[in-house]
Order: sequence, then structure tokens, then C-alpha cells
Amino acid sequence: MALFTLNINGKTQEVDVDSNTPILWVLRDHLDLVGTKFGCGIAQCGACTIHLDGNAVRSCQLPVSAVGSSVITTIEGLSENGNHPVQEAWLEHDVPQCGYCQAGQIMTAAAFLKNNPNPTEEEIENAMNGNICRCGTYTRIKAAVQTASQKL
Repeated sequence: MALFTLNINGKTQEVDVDSNTPILWVLRDHLDLVGTKFGCGIAQCGACTIHLDGNAVRSCQLPVSAVGSSVITTIEGLSENGNHPVQEAWLEHDVPQCGYCQAGQIMTAAAFLKNNPNPTEEEIENAMNGNICRCGTYTRIKAAVQTASQKL
């Protein structure tokens, strides 16, 4: 076990965990930040997406020892009141069905739009590719990302 000091959602958090523990499990099991979901465990589905220094990363395969002084943002830290433009667009387009993948989808979209505020449809499709939605709401997801880009 080792003591790690992490910057998560603007707060300093200390955890005493094995250095190989994926940050997903640090967030969920040690810090009670359960908005980030476990999906596949092999960084292929996107349900576990968080921001690391503003970039979308899959947290299920990222060991806590690799985080260092990077800033982590989870879905809980994206906005205080759920009013981030991506979150608002998600509701406007009625994207969630079961909702399981939505935190990862939203985090991927928010990081993408931060770097590309005026994307084409093809760029949206490429950016969101790899985030699996079991309910198949891909058309709504694309429309929500387009709407969010206009709100930013």
C-alpha cells in the first residue's frame, strides 16, 4: 500500500491503496465518487471515462501511480449543478435510456468539444466512436454534441 495525494474535482484527496489500483476503483471504492462506471475493464467501452488534465481517458486501466500531479475531473466535477452545456444538451435531446454509459459519453463529449468547439458531423462521430451505448442512442448522442457545440 502507498499513500497517494490526488487532485480530484478541485479538491485534494489522499488515498492509501496499492500502486496498481486503477483510478476507477480509487474513485468508486475509496472516494465514493460512483458516477464513473465500470463497463468492460479493458478500456474499450468508454463507460469509465474521466478527464485527466482535461483529456478524456479510460479510468479502468489507468493505475493510480500513473496519475501523479495531474488534475482529475469526474462526472461529479464537470459542473456543480449539472448545467454544463453537454449535460443540458443531453437532456434536451433525451439521450439517456438506461443511463449506464452516459457519464462516460458526456465526459468524452466535453473533452472533445473543449478542443474542437465547432466540429463537423464526421468529427463528432470519430470522437465518440469507441463509447459504447447498449441502448443504441447514437443518433441522439450526435445531435446532443452538435447542440452542445452551439452552446459553448
